[in-house]
Amino acid sequence: MFNIESFTAIINPPDACILAIGAIKQIPVVKNGMVQPGNVMKVTLSCDHRVVDGVVGSKFLNTFKALLENPIVMLGQGNIE
Repeated sequence: MFNIESFTAIINPPDACILAIGAIKQIPVVKNGMVQPGNVMKVTLSCDHRVVDGVVGSKFLNTFKALLENPIVMLGQGNIE
């Protein structure tokens, strides 16, 4: 919202997790061996480990990333790779 690239959100009880989403930046990325412009966004998940295991949080972030990279899957039109 304020052009912040990344930050760590603080969990407020009784919540177990909170997702922090940074600004989207266009930077050079490598795709298929070629450098081209790409949009990159940093995401941080803060978890209360008394409630949520880090493995579960990691799996959530991997699924979140896959859905953002292939949003058509959310409409039931494709598979997450």
